[in-house]
Amino acid sequence: MEKLTRKYGLVTAICMVVGTVIGSGVFFKAQNVLSATGGNMPLGIAAWVITGLLMIVCSAQFAVMATRYEKVNGVIDYAEATCGKGYAYYLAWFLVNIYYPGMTSVLAWVSARYFGALFGWNLAGPEVLALSGFFLIASYTLNALSPKLAGKFQVSATVIKLIPICLMAVIGTIVGFANGTLTNNFTTVVSEAVGGTSGGLFAAIVATVFAYEGWIVATSINAELKNPKRNLPLALVIGSFIVVAAYVLYYIGVAGGATNTVLIEEGATTAFTNIFGTVGGTFLNICIVISCMGTLNGLMVAATRGMYAIAAREEGPAPQLFGQIDKSTNMTTNSSIWGLFVCAAWLVYFYGANLSGGWFGIFNFDSSELPIVTIYALYIPIFIIWMKKEKELGVMKRFVLPIAASICCAFMVFAAVYAHGITPFLSAKENGQFSFPVLFYLIVFAVIMLIGGICRKPSKSNKKES
Repeated sequence: MEKLTRKYGLVTAICMVVGTVIGSGVFFKAQNVLSATGGNMPLGIAAWVITGLLMIVCSAQFAVMATRYEKVNGVIDYAEATCGKGYAYYLAWFLVNIYYPGMTSVLAWVSARYFGALFGWNLAGPEVLALSGFFLIASYTLNALSPKLAGKFQVSATVIKLIPICLMAVIGTIVGFANGTLTNNFTTVVSEAVGGTSGGLFAAIVATVFAYEGWIVATSINAELKNPKRNLPLALVIGSFIVVAAYVLYYIGVAGGATNTVLIEEGATTAFTNIFGTVGGTFLNICIVISCMGTLNGLMVAATRGMYAIAAREEGPAPQLFGQIDKSTNMTTNSSIWGLFVCAAWLVYFYGANLSGGWFGIFNFDSSELPIVTIYALYIPIFIIWMKKEKELGVMKRFVLPIAASICCAFMVFAAVYAHGITPFLSAKENGQFSFPVLFYLIVFAVIMLIGGICRKPSKSNKKES
């Protein structure tokens, strides 16, 4: 089996973490958090920090694993080293066919959505859908023809997306203190949070959960990282802290640009316009487009390497086919084609389920957020077996950190279920259909995993180990 060359350094790995997590969420979730807390700024900051700590704990646990295990694709390597080849295969199959393409396809649409907003297009119209497909193919093309250029684009997009965040964090805070808006927002509550302080905090935490998702994508370039046992752990930890700091400081800066009442009603764009003018508002929209495209690129990096990670273990359908690497580009060409195909399929699903009145009836659900229900659940057995196997480690690395990470994962699962609901509700008033989003997502998940089981063809050498 041909191998990938080590072409990425620490900076690219950090940008994979930061650039994949920070997408459009940071720009519009501030409004959700303020609404959930009734405009209670300290409570909102607490929500951003708490959810950020959940991400940091999980990434720290994987960072420890990265210092000990290294093969082809980080998180799959950790699953194989702890839970065995069988579990690693099913985790890889899930990532390849649900998690990565589900988020990638939605980010293609989100990128097109914000681009279309610059021209006043219908956000659910054919123009945005066509542009979504173009962005998806363009991201694939960039990764398939020039992985190095894709890495440079990831670094550039990460730097660009941090510009408006840093500007608002610094200038918004200064202006807010100067005119008294920030002080007023910190000391004035618009309304009592639903469910009281604790209920408002929990609702705000749920609102921020999805803004922190995607950091695990950085482990997909494990086999292409220089000195991965050093650089990947550093990237996970450093990148996670940068994301948390960016979110909290941006949230504070936004509060300096408008009153909480206005922010709850109109969103963070108003704060940008108040401080930087109409041009500033347009600049924010352009930066959001670039930000989303950077996240799209990071997700596409992972999506295009998925089948190769399975084939490199001589498992799954046609391992010789999906294990091929282009000699000129050192890219997993056939694996990339499969990644693009599955991303396109999920884009059609997302459009039909969420933007066109519901093509799939009771099986309509958010394909970008609901995979959180299963991805974090799949991490927990890895952490449990880690505690059983790594007997030479100290108490902190063997027990405290993985237990804390398991608790964080359980909370993430609960938050996703809480946000989307497993109990029935009317999905569309016009047709009166009942929907069970989490339940029917789990049915789709089970079917795809069953197909994965049918396609699994472990080599003779692997059968004994599985």
